[in-house]
Amino acid sequence: MKRGGNDTVMPGRVLFARFALLAAISTVVGLLTHFVWGLNHQQTISVTVFLVIILSTLFFWNFRLAIAFLGLPVLLLTGALEMECFKEHCSLEVILFLVGMMVVVGGLRDLGFFTWIIQGIMKMEGMTGRRFVLVTAVASALSAAAVDEVTSILFMAALVFQVCDVLKVRPIPFLIICVMATNVGSAGTMLGNPVGILIGSRAGLTFEDFMIWSFPVMLLSLVVTIALLMVWYRKDIQQLSDRMAQRRGHALPLGPTVAVPFKRGLLLICGTIGLVALHHRIELWLDLETNTVLYMAPLVAAGIVMIWRRERARHYIEQDVEWWTLIFFLMLFGVAGTLQYTEVTTEIAFSLTRLLGDQTNILVPAVMLIAAIGSAFIDNVIFVAAFIPVVQELVGEAGAVHPLWWALLFGACFGGNITMIGSTANIVALGMLEKRYRLQINFIEWFRVGLAAGFVAGLVAWLALLVTGPLMLAG
Repeated sequence: MKRGGNDTVMPGRVLFARFALLAAISTVVGLLTHFVWGLNHQQTISVTVFLVIILSTLFFWNFRLAIAFLGLPVLLLTGALEMECFKEHCSLEVILFLVGMMVVVGGLRDLGFFTWIIQGIMKMEGMTGRRFVLVTAVASALSAAAVDEVTSILFMAALVFQVCDVLKVRPIPFLIICVMATNVGSAGTMLGNPVGILIGSRAGLTFEDFMIWSFPVMLLSLVVTIALLMVWYRKDIQQLSDRMAQRRGHALPLGPTVAVPFKRGLLLICGTIGLVALHHRIELWLDLETNTVLYMAPLVAAGIVMIWRRERARHYIEQDVEWWTLIFFLMLFGVAGTLQYTEVTTEIAFSLTRLLGDQTNILVPAVMLIAAIGSAFIDNVIFVAAFIPVVQELVGEAGAVHPLWWALLFGACFGGNITMIGSTANIVALGMLEKRYRLQINFIEWFRVGLAAGFVAGLVAWLALLVTGPLMLAG
């Protein structure tokens, strides 16, 4: 969950220009919301301050947490937010969930689980370019759904680089394929993306809800995305096939293999996912509040890992848990409560229904499109945190399983494919590519294929919601 770039070494003129642009945009938006939209002073302050925090992720990524720290006192001192509201919206349960999963992922890495998966793919017999792309894309998607998108791309990118180095082929097409499959797969479960756990938390959705309503749609979207990418990069895939055939002719493997004691890692991941998958049944059995076991399951697994590998326990907490990012998320989620506290979200929801009506079949593609565009240019977690209160207003008193929640999820995850900064997985992969090869992907090169991939995946999701939406509302 890290961005590239380093604001601290930027020339003073660049920093001043970005600050001036940030101030200008925020001032214009503040004036428009007050004098054109008709919002009151507190609503204008809440919109302006929240916009400054959002834009800081684009203009001053390394200073985003500092700006969030400064923004919160402004909201509290002007009465645009109360401390109780902040505490209610900071989603501490989501933060604890992510902390636990990060420790579990650190344990899996130490136990060689991901190395075992990579070697299993590399040792497959009769490997061709098309089969390699198919296997790595599916593995990227499923590992993202099982663990998270960042962990998935870290290990799948390592596999792609290993194979491309051995075969002397350009790694960019195959890295893009894995990244885009990862983003699609991250919509399959609550574990795949912080977006999923955040939506599940606010909507009251369970892991079973995701498996019933989201996972099948993710698989359909994954199929069309992989098909599109295989056609798009058919020349590169054919070159990969030719190089594999040449190497097979000399009886050479794709890479070195070592003995890995994977069984303990497999037991850990199966136990964690199993506990998460059964959380709703356990909660019913123990008469617990919805999602209590869900949020605590990673902490239980993390506790076991830290006792099991006690010599590494401090390392897991200090190094594998990304506290900088998690504290920013906590601040962002809490500050987003100002939009609900000052009833800005009610105004936005009213404007949407006045423009589009209150028909779900019309609102679903609208929410999906807004989420996709927003996530393409702002990290999808940040956008979803801002837009969740709007969807809550649109959903109203309807049940937790509502098509608009899934529209937000699919739009945010699939829209992350459109640009290089659309999701954390994109940023991590680009950083790895630049560090290893000193290569950078052109924005237009990514945007062309990303827009196509985002469109086809979103189209499949929209058609699926047209079919399943009435079933959700009827239930």
